[in-house]
Amino acid sequence: MRSHYCGELSVEHVGDSVELCGWVHRRRDHGGVIFLDLRDRSGLVQIVIDPDTPEAFAEADRCRSEFVVRVQGRVRERYAGTENPAMATGRIEILGKVLQVIARAETPPFPLNDEFAAVGEEVRLHYRYLDLRRPDMLQRFRFRSQVTSRIRSYLDRHGFMDVETPVLTRATPEGARDYLVPSRTQQGSFFALPQSPQLFKQLLMVAGFDRYYQIAKCFRDEDLRADRQPEFTQIDIETSFLSDEQIMDLAEGMVRELFSELMQIDFPAFPRMSYDEAMRRFASDKPDLRIPLELVDIADLVQNVEFKVFSGPARDARGRVVALRVPGGAERLTRSQIDEYTQYVGIFGAKGLAYIKVNDLAAGVAGLQSPIVKHMEGVVMQVLERVGAQSGDLVFFGADKAKVVNDAIGALRIRLGHDLALLTATWAPLWVVDFPMFEESADGQWTSCHHPFTLPRGDVEAMMANPGAAKSVAYDMVLNGTEVGGGSLRIYEMEMQKAVFKALGIGDEEAREKFGFLLDALSFGAPPHGGLAFGLDRLIMLMTGASSIRDVIAFPKTKTAECLMTQAPAPVDNKQLRELGIRLREKME
Repeated sequence: MRSHYCGELSVEHVGDSVELCGWVHRRRDHGGVIFLDLRDRSGLVQIVIDPDTPEAFAEADRCRSEFVVRVQGRVRERYAGTENPAMATGRIEILGKVLQVIARAETPPFPLNDEFAAVGEEVRLHYRYLDLRRPDMLQRFRFRSQVTSRIRSYLDRHGFMDVETPVLTRATPEGARDYLVPSRTQQGSFFALPQSPQLFKQLLMVAGFDRYYQIAKCFRDEDLRADRQPEFTQIDIETSFLSDEQIMDLAEGMVRELFSELMQIDFPAFPRMSYDEAMRRFASDKPDLRIPLELVDIADLVQNVEFKVFSGPARDARGRVVALRVPGGAERLTRSQIDEYTQYVGIFGAKGLAYIKVNDLAAGVAGLQSPIVKHMEGVVMQVLERVGAQSGDLVFFGADKAKVVNDAIGALRIRLGHDLALLTATWAPLWVVDFPMFEESADGQWTSCHHPFTLPRGDVEAMMANPGAAKSVAYDMVLNGTEVGGGSLRIYEMEMQKAVFKALGIGDEEAREKFGFLLDALSFGAPPHGGLAFGLDRLIMLMTGASSIRDVIAFPKTKTAECLMTQAPAPVDNKQLRELGIRLREKME
């Protein structure tokens, strides 16, 4: 039905007869001549219909936005002064000779052309198939296709095999709730949709596949936000007989190639930063290095001050007291803005936000403006010296349990960086390495920072003697403050895997019941192996500048995990429930 795509035509086709199909993006009637902007997935081209082709002119007169049409005509160069540099095809147009309306269209619930404005997301998701027609959305998915194509090419060139792993599996403890699927043939038992292919890719290494990858669908029943979805796409990679540095180099090479080929951005080698350094300087294990602000610990200076808001946490082994210097902040931030930031850090559990305005550093204490200065007269100048304060700066303080301080002041750092336009670069990638092996939960139990198959540094005895100090051979790739990928070397020796289970409070019986197949596999000669996984949706979101991963997923869910278009999830009839051996309880009011 067509000879070309609309966006492919150029001055090289002038004089050619063409046949095009697509949607009417816009219709204009100028002095008895009808202009149609015809759109397909490749772009737009202008169609001109003159009255001297009466049948085509009559059809064009009936056309409205989003009608599906077929056009036969001749490519010609636009007259001087009528070119449209905003269109890729703006130097040419099609003189239409035959126009056929293939399908009429109702008036769309929102405009799909340049008049598209702040349409509510619920409306966009309800009519997602129309939203996806918009050129900017089409461009994002064209870009996404290019990314996945190049990822496959890169991994194929490096000897990886594309292997599919099961979608129906058993529940695993990976930090989020599983989506469960009831079994009809084994009533009372359930499959789980995979949170990741973690165990299967390790088993492929035991099987000797050596290098595996998969662009895999994964599922997590967790609370959602802008960069999370209940189902998402993961670039999953696993290798044998490579060190952690070699795996990072391989993954970094893939990302650098993507940015170079698709965005003409050449990254230097990614810096490495330990987890401890990242938390100390930026209060985040995924720091945004575009923002030059850094936290400075001052607990040793304030542990004896009268101000118990500072001295209490300073003396607490689980506390933290930090200062955050904002260059020029005394002049740029008003009292109302400081009050707004105080409310903001309260979201993260902070009880307040102390500050000092450094109006005139040379004047000493007299040059400072803050209600807390009188409680810190003996050490305040030492604090300002440590943070490198200058006249005109503003210094914020955080003092509480370490987690509260890290969450609150870490978030404040990001907010200030964007509010005050402090970003020093467009892109800032890095690797965060040497994560803790375990973290302590509220009930005093150890939990895995990544997952229980991560290899600890050192031997079994050292890990068991002090789990809180154990480090893992784990690494996260961070881009502009977003974790885009992470992985680790895996445990491949039975003794170490049992020791990690023991540290996590998983006894032999529970380990056998949940992971017997993995333990059996390790007993048959497992190679040293490791890998990582990238969140494809997050990566595409960053590369395209989208504000949410919902804008780079064809049919996403809402923040409440609903599909507004298909109205899923939805009830099922009693016959299906009986076949599954399920009876629903009445809803609690």
